[in-house]
Amino acid sequence: MWKEKVQAYEDQIIEDLKGLLSIESVRDDSQASKEHPVGPGPRQALDYIYDLAKRDGLTTHDVDHIAGRVEAGAGDELFGILCHVDVVPAGDGWDSSPFEPVVTEDRIIARGTLDDKGPTIAAYYAVKILNEMNVDWKKRIHIIIGTDEESDWKCTDRYFETEEMPQIGFAPDAEFPAIHGEKGISTFDLVQNYKGEDVDEPEYELYTFYSGQRYNMVPDEAEAQISVKENMTDVIQNFEQFLTDNELEGSNFVDSGILHLKVEGKAVHGMDPSIGTNAGLYLLNFLASLNLDKTATNFVQISEKFLFDSHFGEKMGMKFHTETMGDVTTNTGVITYHKDEGGKFGINLRYPEGFEFEKSLSRFENEIKALGFKLKVGKVQPPHYVDKDDPFVQKLIKAYRNQTNDNSEPYTIGGGTYARNLDKGVAFGAMFPESEDLMHQKNEYITKDQLFRATSIYLEALYSICVEE
Repeated sequence: MWKEKVQAYEDQIIEDLKGLLSIESVRDDSQASKEHPVGPGPRQALDYIYDLAKRDGLTTHDVDHIAGRVEAGAGDELFGILCHVDVVPAGDGWDSSPFEPVVTEDRIIARGTLDDKGPTIAAYYAVKILNEMNVDWKKRIHIIIGTDEESDWKCTDRYFETEEMPQIGFAPDAEFPAIHGEKGISTFDLVQNYKGEDVDEPEYELYTFYSGQRYNMVPDEAEAQISVKENMTDVIQNFEQFLTDNELEGSNFVDSGILHLKVEGKAVHGMDPSIGTNAGLYLLNFLASLNLDKTATNFVQISEKFLFDSHFGEKMGMKFHTETMGDVTTNTGVITYHKDEGGKFGINLRYPEGFEFEKSLSRFENEIKALGFKLKVGKVQPPHYVDKDDPFVQKLIKAYRNQTNDNSEPYTIGGGTYARNLDKGVAFGAMFPESEDLMHQKNEYITKDQLFRATSIYLEALYSICVEE
């Protein structure tokens, strides 16, 4: 029944998704203002959803242009569908323009197709279709739209300052059959606050180092500028051998006596950095072989001692595992250095229930002091957990199984979704077990089958929870 309902809307679903994908909704603080709190792109994408809703006769409510909602249904209890329309930067290496969606026979290719614009449109259409069926609603539905999920969650933080909190709900921003637990997530910086004194003039002086744009992405590029007093040819040959030995791509050139080095890695989502290749940490690993100035040496040694080739907190003394939620993971997503200012590492830490977060960071902060660094903690989100046997979760699972004939069990993840905003919230789709996960990677795509099947699942789930009850 539900698949047939969706079939009548397939062309329109694709067209509306293409329009949303065409908006480069990447956070841009350089253009932030009261009208565009995290930049023009995210605001434009939020307004796009409002326009769809108004076209379809649904009510909208805006909250300071950083978040808002689409309203449907009727009743005392409120059900939330928590989505986001911001995306991470596209990065390089795409086979097509990341913000000019390509529609092939079986897929749609663009940044945001999986995370989270495709699932957002699927969930929106589930509500739209039910509304156009004139069902007898038993619950109200708020499709809550955020614009800063990929960075600091300023959107939902601001939204829930003043707006009603749903009693139950889901975030269509992960995988089926359902995710009933999420690790705790923190970002923190290691900031160099002491410059070392060089006794003798160093052979090599690090001028600048840049890698990464987001804490929750493994950086796929890193660049360094180094002043080389002598033996320039040897350094270049050693660098090229380093690339070969580590099966990396990279390049180098000399300009006005300054050696420019570049390493290319593999970008993946920061929740599992072990499957990516951190370009920044690899380039620092090479720089560790050089007799650098004292400040740069301390900067490089932080990476070597605590970060390089350590995806599960081993070198930071934070290794921890539970059967329910898995391992601590650490992703060094942003690395910067300037010879006059020192360096900074931006780290994304994800941890299961039971991990002694404050105690571990306090101990680690004492360890990095010896190298002239201090620790600056950013946002901290504790672990989130809902019992998988809860009747609400089981209704979601039943809808998934009815539409797929797959009896997989719900599970927990290292990622963080808006579901953790709710006391009883879970992540629900829209990736399937067989889906290729290209979130935060080049050539991101969603198949048409995945998009339409997700819409059917959301349709059945919403009907069972918000109409039948």
